[in-house]
Amino acid sequence: MDVASITSAEGFQKAFDVSRETVERLQIYHDLLVKWQRVQNLVAPATLSAIWSRHFADSVQLYPYLNLKLGEPKVLADMGAGAGFPGMVLAIMAADAAELEVHLIEANGRKCAFLKDVARQTGVHVEIHNCRIESFANESSIPVVDVVTARALKPLGQLLDLGHFAFVNGATGLFLKGQSYADEIEEAAQTRVFEAEIFESLTEPNGRIVRLSNIRSRS
Repeated sequence: MDVASITSAEGFQKAFDVSRETVERLQIYHDLLVKWQRVQNLVAPATLSAIWSRHFADSVQLYPYLNLKLGEPKVLADMGAGAGFPGMVLAIMAADAAELEVHLIEANGRKCAFLKDVARQTGVHVEIHNCRIESFANESSIPVVDVVTARALKPLGQLLDLGHFAFVNGATGLFLKGQSYADEIEEAAQTRVFEAEIFESLTEPNGRIVRLSNIRSRS
């Protein structure tokens, strides 16, 4: 699948075989991102012409690795959600199945305003938390988080520190990583014990999808 060549809703639908409703929501998301980018720096300007491949496809490739099952909803916390990648895209993917409860954690108030606009205009239910991840960990009333995601936020070891509130209760980590993924795993393993699964990225030849489970401290 050559996702780098996806430049439209039609191309995305063909590549990922998603529903018409999903593509319509993503088109609304796309248009809002272009509109908001004029006044708020949401994504790197160089990637604005490649939203379907660089941002949407990059996010949606995580969806199969959530291992969602009908009748068994999961809770997902997206740390440092930014413009909604991957969390908002995953919420849109699962919108019709009601099998994923998504919490977007973002400290930047303007980015949260954008996320709220996307949620409102697409009709997708997400919980948006305008706070630092540390505050969310200390104050959140969510009983259990099943999956923690992050994209272009921190090195893996720091992500495990930030997501400790969820990993201590058995959550899985699902992260989009660049070419230094192996070094990050090795460094994180110095302070944590975990099971790691590595999957090839559809969008970055040297990148990988890293899924960690059974995460616990060595001490």
